[in-house]
Amino acid sequence: MEQIFDPLTMARWQFGLTTLYHFLFVPLTIGMALMAAIMQTAWVRTNKVTYLKLTRLFGKIFLINFAMGVVTGIVQEFQFGMNWSEYSRFVGDVFGAPLAIEGLAAFFFEATFIGLWIFGWGRIPRLAHLACIWVVFIASTLSAYFILAANAFMQNPVGYTMNAERGRAELTSLWEVLTNPVALAAFPHTIFAAIMFAAAVMVAVAAWHLRRRQHVETMRPALKTGLWANVAAFAGVGLSGDQLSLAMVDAQPMKMAAAEGLYETTKNASFSIFTLGTPDGASELFSIRIPHLLSLLSTHTLGGEVEGINDLQDQYVAQFGPGEYTPIIWITYWAFRWMIGLGACSALVSLIALWFTRKKARPLGARAEDLKWRALIWTAPLPLLASLVGWVFTEMGRQPWIVFGEMKTAAAVSPTVAGWQVAISLAAFTLIYGVLAVVEFRLILKAAQEGPPEIAEDDDGEGGSSADDADFAMVY
Repeated sequence: MEQIFDPLTMARWQFGLTTLYHFLFVPLTIGMALMAAIMQTAWVRTNKVTYLKLTRLFGKIFLINFAMGVVTGIVQEFQFGMNWSEYSRFVGDVFGAPLAIEGLAAFFFEATFIGLWIFGWGRIPRLAHLACIWVVFIASTLSAYFILAANAFMQNPVGYTMNAERGRAELTSLWEVLTNPVALAAFPHTIFAAIMFAAAVMVAVAAWHLRRRQHVETMRPALKTGLWANVAAFAGVGLSGDQLSLAMVDAQPMKMAAAEGLYETTKNASFSIFTLGTPDGASELFSIRIPHLLSLLSTHTLGGEVEGINDLQDQYVAQFGPGEYTPIIWITYWAFRWMIGLGACSALVSLIALWFTRKKARPLGARAEDLKWRALIWTAPLPLLASLVGWVFTEMGRQPWIVFGEMKTAAAVSPTVAGWQVAISLAAFTLIYGVLAVVEFRLILKAAQEGPPEIAEDDDGEGGSSADDADFAMVY
C-alpha cells in the first residue's frame, strides 16, 4: 500500500496531469487571440462584414477558452506549496521574479484589455478597439515567455548562486534568467505551435460549415487563412525546434541521447524513424534510419559527435555522485517522434487541402468531397497532441532532476504530505477537471456550430451593444 501511495509518485502524477490539462487551453488562447486580431484587422482595412463576423465568432471561442485557462492555471500554481514545498523553498527566490511579472504585469494587462475589447464594441474608436485585441495577443505571448523563462531555469539553471547555509538557490541576475538560451529557443517554438493549433481549429470550424454548405462566403476566407497559417506556423516550429535542439544538447546532452536511445558516443549519428529493441532497451533489434540526421540536429554538421547515454552516465556519476541519471528511454524516444509526426501530419493535411481548394482545382466527387471536409475536422487536435507529447518529452527527459544539476525530483516533494492525501486531491482534481472539460468542449462546440452572428451588410460595427456583446460579457 505504501508503494502504491508513494508521495513522490502521487505528486508527480498530479502535477503532470494538471499541467497537461492546463496546457490544453494555453495554445488555443494564444493562437486564437492572433486569429481574432488578424480577422479584425482585415475588417478594419477592408470594411467587409465577412471579417467582422469571423472576428466575432473566433473571438467568442477565444474568450471561452481564456476563462477555462485562468481557472486551471490558478490551481496549477497552488501545487508548488501543496506537494512541492521543498522545491518551492529551494527555487522560490529565483522563480518569484518571472512569475510575479507574469501574474502582475502580463496577465492583468491581458485581462484589462480583454475587458476593453469586449465592452468597447461601438464605444471606443475603431482603431483603438483593434489595438486592444493586438495588446491581448502580445500580453498573452509575454505571459507565456515569463512562464517559459521559469521553466528554462529548471532545464538550464542560470543567473543564481547557491546559498549553502540556507540550502537554496538565490537570484543574482534576473536578466540572465530572462535571457536563458533555453527560454529564447523554446519561446518561438511554443508560440508557433500555438498558432498551428488555433489555425487547425479555425480550419475545422470552417470545414464543418462548408461541408453543410452554410455560411459559404464567410467560411471560405476562414478556411484559407487557417490552412496557410497552419503551414507557415509549422515551418516556424521546425526552424525554432532546430535552435531548441542545439540549446538542449548544450544544456542537457542526456536528453538528446535519450531521445534517440543512443547508448554509445557516435560520430555521423543517424536518426531512427522507427526502432525495435530488446526489452531492457539496451540494444537495437531493428530500425529505420536517416543517415547523419542526429548529428545534424545536435551539432549542425553531418559528421558531428553525439554523446551517448553510457558515457554521460559515467560523467554524471563522477560529477554528482552515485545514482541513475538516465530518463525513461522509451518515453523520451517515442514522445520525441510523436511530437514531430503529429505536427508534420497536421501541416501535410493543410497542404493537401490547399491544393484541393485552389480556384482551378477540379471538382471532387461527392464522397471525396465529404472525406476532405471530415479530414479537416478530425485532424484539428493534432497540433495540440504534438504540443502535449512535446512537453512530456521536455519534462521526462530532464529526470531525475527537477532543477538540472542542482536538485533531484525525489528531494523536492513536500515531506509532511502523505501519499494518500495527494491521491485524494488527485481524484478530486480529475473529477472536477473532467466536468470542466465537458463544459469547455460543449461551449466551444456550440459556438462553432452556431457559426458567425447575423450582421447586416451596412453595419459598420459601431452601433453600440448587441446580443453578441452580451454573449461576450457573459463569458468574461
